[in-house]
Amino acid sequence: MAKKPKRRLLTPGRRRPTKTELLAARNKTVPDIIAPRLRVLFVGINPGLYSGAVRHHFARPGNRFWPALFKGGFTPRLLSPYEERELLKFGCGITNLVNRATANAAELTEKELRAGARRLAAKVRRYRPCVVAILGVGAYQAAFGHTRVCIGEQPETITNTKLWVLPNPSGLNANYQLPELARLFRRLCAAARRSGAPR
Repeated sequence: MAKKPKRRLLTPGRRRPTKTELLAARNKTVPDIIAPRLRVLFVGINPGLYSGAVRHHFARPGNRFWPALFKGGFTPRLLSPYEERELLKFGCGITNLVNRATANAAELTEKELRAGARRLAAKVRRYRPCVVAILGVGAYQAAFGHTRVCIGEQPETITNTKLWVLPNPSGLNANYQLPELARLFRRLCAAARRSGAPR
């Protein structure tokens, strides 16, 4: 009798998810990395299929979030997505506007993004971060109903919490390469320190 092939487990950091696992990740969620009174709460648009499959934020190889975070001064070393809970030690957290995995953010509806903005506001009221940084200009525009947005600190706040908009760090965003992302993250890091947020 032939032996059944061993099922390949999704071991964090050891191998990439298979095509089948990626397809099965559609609409899966990724847990927030969040705690009260964070220095900065980073807000992604929504998880990609890779992140949905491994259940860690910004997990796809080529995503510049983790290098930009390190080069921007938020972490003392380069973290991997599988070490994401370490961020809490440095006063940072991660959530998403929409917490369902898709192949790309274009699959999200404006209605979903607007609902995501309302959920984000509720999280901000509950956890009271010093700064909220939304990673994606177009998603911010759709979620908050704005037509023109500049990168950086916004004139509006979310329940007295400062609001920043930064570029999407996805490797698919060719408009912003790592050196420019790192520069923008450094600006945010310096602003968070000036605001008196705990390190």
